[in-house]
Amino acid sequence: MSVVTLVSGGLDSTLIAYLAKEEGVHQHPLFVNYGQRSLERELAACQRAMQKLCLDNLKIAELSGYGGLIRSGLTDPAQRVLEDAFTPGRNLLFLLVASAYAFQVDAEAVSIGLLHEETSIFPDQTSAFLQDAERIIARILGREIKVLSPLAAFHKDEVIALARSKGIEGTYSCHLGGEIPCGACIACNEFRVEEI
Repeated sequence: MSVVTLVSGGLDSTLIAYLAKEEGVHQHPLFVNYGQRSLERELAACQRAMQKLCLDNLKIAELSGYGGLIRSGLTDPAQRVLEDAFTPGRNLLFLLVASAYAFQVDAEAVSIGLLHEETSIFPDQTSAFLQDAERIIARILGREIKVLSPLAAFHKDEVIALARSKGIEGTYSCHLGGEIPCGACIACNEFRVEEI
């Protein structure tokens, strides 16, 4: 099997890449620059993780204009990173770009790091969204591309424990992009423990 793995440098997507590597899945890692405030640190963490996994085919989708147009706490320093975190269409954008890339490299699937539906706070983090996205992707590409969410049965504490057991470290998840995680954004609040 061949898959486009959406990787951000964060814990969830890094774990997905590790799991796929362990299973012998051929990966095409894809990082999306959507104009996020944390771009520099996310990308650096992502590049380190892919290097550690010997995945030297990381591609970067340069879509920074999205964050200039669709403003949220994740893309605009003038907004509040916690209260204004919803970035409309972000996960659909990720899946659309990943699927188009999968079409070009003849991959059968794309993989995204969404967790258990009980933890979802936005409409584009649900299983219904993923099913709808898979249908629309098949319609627009003319062939099926599976949308995988390998961590859909996991809560954050389980992801942290699994990542630690595999020796994963050096990830970056803070939406503000500072050297020290802010401790206030949604990504930081998910941990409630030190960043690993």
